[in-house]
Amino acid sequence: MSARDLGLRIGRLGPGKLDAITDVPGVRVGHSTIVSGEGPLVVGTGPVRTGVTVVMPHAGDVWTEPVFAGCHRLNGNGELTGLEWIREAGLLGGPVALTNTHSVGVVRDALVAHAIGHRRYGGGLWSLPVVGETWDGGLNDIDGFHVRPAHLDAAIEAASAGPVAEGNVGGGTGMVCHEFKGGIGTASRLTADRDGGWVVGVLVQANYGEREQLRVDGVPVGLEIPISEVPSPYPPEETGSGSPSVPEPGAGSIIVIVATDAPLLPHQCRRIAQRASLGLARMGSAANNSSGDLILAFAIGNRGLSNADEPGREVPASVDVRMVPDNRLTPLFKATVEATEAAIVNALLAARTMVGRDGITAHALDHDRLLDVMARYGRGPRSGAR
Repeated sequence: MSARDLGLRIGRLGPGKLDAITDVPGVRVGHSTIVSGEGPLVVGTGPVRTGVTVVMPHAGDVWTEPVFAGCHRLNGNGELTGLEWIREAGLLGGPVALTNTHSVGVVRDALVAHAIGHRRYGGGLWSLPVVGETWDGGLNDIDGFHVRPAHLDAAIEAASAGPVAEGNVGGGTGMVCHEFKGGIGTASRLTADRDGGWVVGVLVQANYGEREQLRVDGVPVGLEIPISEVPSPYPPEETGSGSPSVPEPGAGSIIVIVATDAPLLPHQCRRIAQRASLGLARMGSAANNSSGDLILAFAIGNRGLSNADEPGREVPASVDVRMVPDNRLTPLFKATVEATEAAIVNALLAARTMVGRDGITAHALDHDRLLDVMARYGRGPRSGAR
């Protein structure tokens, strides 16, 4: 269930056919979800509520053909590996994987192994994989290291260019957003034909935010549906919120992946990534001190930048690239802001109530209750607004 399915319009630009990052031609998404056990936490046994999500940036050989990319750090209490090379060279040279905080290493190593096993040519392989994380230890046995290389392989094998599963799937399985159940969300926005007719797609792993800060299309939903009505998965402040085992509300993180078919250069990708922060702000994020809010943007509008793995192929002295003029970037900025906001809303709407370790429960955002709240502020199909 997405905002569009409920009749909610987030922003003013239209979505692509799928309202997903896969509206960008060639982009594919796959998940591997791990759910097992219930009851008290037994480290190494469960309960397990986690997984891996993979974004494949184009339909070619992603291991040998990079695309231009840029990144932005809104708040840095998190991890998205490989960003130093992206900052230096402006190139994304493989898939992007998302998982839980304590599984970054195994997923990174599994990406390297997958590249070695699937490269077309012999010889040494140089790889700095991009793997992002958010912390799912409130619901998941995060210290049990349940993510294995096979889960990364399964996510890549499952990657498709069709509709994207959202909510309690892949890396988003055990995540919490604004003290509701969170997880994976995606959306897309189209620029007008006069502005190039480009597609901007966003995928988020949403695991951040306090209830009272939540906004949906400007409506203070978190104040209207307080934790006295729908309980938080975090313990009340008077019982010691912020303990090492369960952090305080708002302490989580979000990873944002932005893709576009516009022909952008690396500095322009970086500028696009910055604008995703404004979509987070619209939702009520304050980028808390303990939150890891990391954003990666890539553009597939220039292809054939390199095929370094092909033996005997001479690297040309130059390659031709195209770019959107900087003074025509604003429509892409707007599309990024709206798609980021919509992707987070879609993560909340797709997620379902989940009971995790020790009976901790993250409740879903009830769709009917949301529509009633939106109507009070003149938004949505029940408001009578056109």
